[in-house]
Amino acid sequence: MFGVFGRWYRRTFSDPDAAMLLLLLVLASLFFIFWGNMLAPVIVSVVLAYLLDWPVTKLEGANMHRRWASMLVSLGFISVAILLLVGVVPVIWEQGVNLVSELPEIWAQMQAWLIQLPESYPNLVKGEQIESMLVGVDEKVVSIGEDLITLSFSSLFGFAALLIYLILVPLMVFFMLKDKDLLLSHVSRFLPSQRRLILQVGQEMNGQIINYIRGKVIEIIIVGGVSVVTFLVMDLRYALLLGVLVGFSVLIPYIGAAFVTIPVAAVALFQWGVSPEFWSVMIAYGIIQALDGNVLVPILFSEAVSLHPLYIIIAVLFFGGLWGFWGVFFAIPLATLVNALVNAWSQPKIEPELELE
Repeated sequence: MFGVFGRWYRRTFSDPDAAMLLLLLVLASLFFIFWGNMLAPVIVSVVLAYLLDWPVTKLEGANMHRRWASMLVSLGFISVAILLLVGVVPVIWEQGVNLVSELPEIWAQMQAWLIQLPESYPNLVKGEQIESMLVGVDEKVVSIGEDLITLSFSSLFGFAALLIYLILVPLMVFFMLKDKDLLLSHVSRFLPSQRRLILQVGQEMNGQIINYIRGKVIEIIIVGGVSVVTFLVMDLRYALLLGVLVGFSVLIPYIGAAFVTIPVAAVALFQWGVSPEFWSVMIAYGIIQALDGNVLVPILFSEAVSLHPLYIIIAVLFFGGLWGFWGVFFAIPLATLVNALVNAWSQPKIEPELELE
């Protein structure tokens, strides 16, 4: 057994490039573990600068100086963020507060509906089963309420951190965009000379993640916008809040759609009960999800992340269990990184060519 492992290790990491890639991966992991929280604004700035570099590069290709292109893109990003914070976020926040205040009433109505199930379907559902289920759900609802209260109080103490993000992050993003080449040259000094596989993994990651992010942004806008319009036309309460939730649910493949179904169904059931209007909303929501999964996703991601759906689900479960919400949020980029590392380490060692005198 140890002999097999030893041969695999020598075959994989005898190449100095592969060993340097492993060392860089270990050091980066240790960096995020020990200093990730401290340097969170810097990490956020790097991510935003990476996303905004594409329009800067396009403007630079149109003969605009990078300084002015960076300033224009940064101002556009800040303007869009301010418009969202001023125009959309307050409405979503108000609808969210109203929905939370009505949750006890919604839950009471759902309890009454569940209690009536044994009378309507005595052969399928027993009263004892419903009662035991309700007791367990009540305890869970109480614990969730306590967590929300704790979160609301803890968020007050994070106001200073929010000011840091609002002031320092846009400034760092601008400098990262403007001085991209200079900063990359500084970083390259710390990289080893044996970095063929490091560059290979970086290029593969860059191509796939950029395509993935573009597709996800378009998917969020389309699915969220169609959901908001559909809910408004059907006169569903909290249409903007629920539509935004449906749009952002596409960030978590498969699991997000199932999770967002709960508030959509709960609000529709509370508003109309089990009626034709309720079933119309659920059918429309199902059509949106079906079109997203079977039409929109194949079109947007035909050349993006080439990962099997099973690997995506495993990545969501693994990284979500490891890092919580952010692990779920970055599950697919992290899975792409793992795939790029496997591809790099599985390639045969390239021997240097002999120079002929």
